[in-house]
Amino acid sequence: MNARILAQAGIVGEVNQPPGVSAYTVGGISQFVGNIVKLLIVFAGLYAVFNFILAGYAFLSAGDDPKKIEGAWAKIWQTILGLTIAAGAFVLASVFGKILFGDANALLQIRVFKPS
Repeated sequence: MNARILAQAGIVGEVNQPPGVSAYTVGGISQFVGNIVKLLIVFAGLYAVFNFILAGYAFLSAGDDPKKIEGAWAKIWQTILGLTIAAGAFVLASVFGKILFGDANALLQIRVFKPS
């Protein structure tokens, strides 16, 4: 017997919501996680700007030293690659969400389904 048949037959019993717990608790958790992800993306953008400034300064102060110029270009390209990966993660999540679930935001939002 599966759990749904057991619950309907009254064999297992009834599960009620604990007192003092709101039905919107899960929504609060998903909003919290979403805000944390957004905050991390903002920090990634600020870190990238800071990295660009440092790489530009290293490039300008390199003079004729090819190793310092190469190091500055490497830092610039690594920053661009990091931003591309951060943006690409959202694009891939949207594409896979559309393919698998028919909703582009399916993997970008936390949803908890309850039994009907």
